[in-house]
Amino acid sequence: MDSTRLQHILAQAAQKKILVLGDLMLDEFVWGNVMRISPEAPVPIVEIQRESSYPGGAANVARNLRQFCNEVHVLGRIGCDHAGEKLTALMDEEGLQTDGLIAMEETPTIVKTRIIAQHQQVVRVDREKKIAPTPALLQVAIERAAQLLPRVDAILFEDYGKGFLQQELVNAILKQASDKVITCDPHPQRPLAWHGLDVIKPNRTEAFAAAGIPWTAPINPPLQDEALLDVGKKLLQRWDAKALLITLGEQGMMLFQQGKEPYHTPTRAQEIFDVSGAGDTAIALYTLGLVAGARPQEAAELANHGSGIVVGKLGTATCSPEELIASFKLHS
Repeated sequence: MDSTRLQHILAQAAQKKILVLGDLMLDEFVWGNVMRISPEAPVPIVEIQRESSYPGGAANVARNLRQFCNEVHVLGRIGCDHAGEKLTALMDEEGLQTDGLIAMEETPTIVKTRIIAQHQQVVRVDREKKIAPTPALLQVAIERAAQLLPRVDAILFEDYGKGFLQQELVNAILKQASDKVITCDPHPQRPLAWHGLDVIKPNRTEAFAAAGIPWTAPINPPLQDEALLDVGKKLLQRWDAKALLITLGEQGMMLFQQGKEPYHTPTRAQEIFDVSGAGDTAIALYTLGLVAGARPQEAAELANHGSGIVVGKLGTATCSPEELIASFKLHS
């Protein structure tokens, strides 16, 4: 993709409005150094230097989109707690539209706390309580979605397997939004029925699990990986999606489309510090590309370049338009 085409896509994207639905969480990072091992147990003692927090889960997808377009709405549940207030404040600071947040007394806000020492994750502490949405919550979510759908150009489902996305909610939205770009980042342990979407984006491991095919080691080049090609073909048919984008880590990404040969784009990462959140960036930028008029292969390139940028950063990260443009220039 040349610079003129990229600039045109980004200019179109800036005017679009996108709704992100899914599991919201608060990502906390505790940064420090390890100087010695504890005398109490064979574990490192981390001397804390600083702490930071970011919107996580589906909120991180929305945060990635907000770098490129002016209006991004978020629909999901949070708890009536300090973490929920903090997450809402962080999303407000990012310029996200939080009118779709649903605060629940019985469900605490999901919090993931990562302890980082010498640029390495020492441990992650998860605080969550998985509770299926009540009929009342589902009804509120459906009503909020109905209010937001006329105002947006695209819908992105982000399923982290925490229970917010239920088939009833998905069906209600798909029924009302057939004229919009609709994309999804699924969870393999949540067999929701996804049909007719513009793209579905699992990673390689998730794709094998969803297809019910035993995992095999990656083969180079990926276009000769028969197991991967079989998985892509089966999922494309099962989900009846217009496209399937499978992220392959250090091998880049593979795009499958109905009636077309698979398209492989190699990784654009220069260095890898932290792969957490790369999938969020991938689905965000693919969606952004589609809604801005990019062809599927162009959208896949946007997703691949964006993911290559964020894996070179520590913590829950995003990429900027300037970084994306620089990456395309570097690899032109």
